[in-house]
This record gives sequence, C-alpha cells and structure tokens, in this order.
Amino acid sequence: MAYRYAIVINGKRKEAKKLRNESGNPFKTAKQAAKAREIAIAQEKSKSLMSQQKEIIRKTLTEVYQEYCDKGRSGKAYATIKKQDSLWNNHLKERFGERYIDEITVAEIQDYLEELYYIDNRAYSYTESFLKMFYLIFGQAYSRNYLDVDTYNKLCVNKDTKIHMPKLKIDDDLDIVSFDDKQIEQLDSYFSGTNAETAYMLGKYCGLRINECYGLKWSNVDLKGGIITIDRQMQYQEGLIKLVSLKTRNAKRKIYMCSKLKEYFKNLK
Repeated sequence: MAYRYAIVINGKRKEAKKLRNESGNPFKTAKQAAKAREIAIAQEKSKSLMSQQKEIIRKTLTEVYQEYCDKGRSGKAYATIKKQDSLWNNHLKERFGERYIDEITVAEIQDYLEELYYIDNRAYSYTESFLKMFYLIFGQAYSRNYLDVDTYNKLCVNKDTKIHMPKLKIDDDLDIVSFDDKQIEQLDSYFSGTNAETAYMLGKYCGLRINECYGLKWSNVDLKGGIITIDRQMQYQEGLIKLVSLKTRNAKRKIYMCSKLKEYFKNLK
C-alpha cells in the first residue's frame, strides 16, 4: 500500500509519494494510506498558511526605492544608477511614489505602460525600462516582506497575470539595420582623417562601444600580437571625464585585430 498526492499552493506544485508511515513501517491497509495522505496534505497547507500569516510591513514605493538605493545597488555601474534615478525622479515618483506597494494592481501598471507607449509615443525599448523598474521595485519589496507571496506572484511570476510590455505597434520595427557596401564607403570617406576616425575603425572592425573606444591607451594595444585589451571605459561623471571600470565583468576582454585595423594602428603610432 502507498499514497501519492499533487497539490498547488501559492502557484507552486507540490508532489509526494510515500510507501511507509512516519515510523518507517509499510502501510498495512488502503485505509491507513488514505488517512496518512489526508494528514500530509493538511500539514502542507498549514505550513503555507503560517507562511502567509507572517507580518507584512506596509511601505510606499518611495520607501522601497530609497531602501533599494541605500542597501541594494552598491555594486551597480554608474550609468545604471543614473538611469534608474532618472526614471524614478522624472516619472515614477510623482505617479506612484506615495502609494503603498501592496495596493498597486497589475491593471494600473499595464495602463501606465500603455500610456507611455501608445499615447506619449515613447520608444518601445524606453518603455521596457519602466517595466524593468517595476520588476526591480516589486522584487525588492518581496525580499523584505513588504509583499505577500500571492501578490508578488500575480505581479511578477504568473505568466497569465504578470505585468508585461504592451503589444508592439504595427509600424514599429525592432530588426537590426545593416549598411550596404555603398553606405560603408560613404562612412569611410566621412570619418577619414578626422579625430573620430580611430573610434570609427574600432567600432567597425571590433564592435566596441563608444565609451570603450575612448577608454583605450596605447598600453592596451599589442601590435606584435595583434590584440586589443578592453579593461576600462571613458565616462562623463559629475562634471568630470574619467577612465572607469567596465559595466560588467564579461565586458573585460581581448579582441584580435584584422589586418586592416592592425595596419591602421601601425600607421597611427
């Protein structure tokens, strides 16, 4: 004799199969197995109820975001912090800042995202930045027990209910645009001999970001081996132009120069 059950609690499926009772002995009858199954299910539901009954502290979005700024983003890149603060101070704070985070609904967020995209004609990728901010703030609130598990799952986890991007406009095209040979020749001619030619060449042949191009020193260029080491970037921070760390760990890398770029750097030096 044995018992099996599968139940869904707080959106999560819990399964179990037992061949023996709590003493480690086999079930003698189907009635014993059924009774043990009933008790096991009740215990699982009781655990869930106790978890939900933990005190939920009410916080406004402003309080949650400020707590995130103070404790949750010390390792974030400077540009990321500036972008988050810009979205918060210029948009979200006025609209949602004084609201309690546990009273905001999925419908409200969806209405706001659609307003940004369809009415204010914000770019799709820019609107997506707001979606990411909401996920960040709700995640921060859940981790600190300001949202119960059901509310968090409804907002951020359950694929049928969670907040999501508005449907893409018919006229919006997110495909990557490439240049044809004639356009490349025009670009080559335009940048040739200018003080931006080196950055253009690095972007064209190596795919470097513009800040990475201007963060290079000659010590990063190995002409003999034909290798460029990317280990810093240039940024404008607090009124100063600085050489700073790269945005992510994976951004630190070595790139092999093609023959045209290698020849260009030899002539440049």
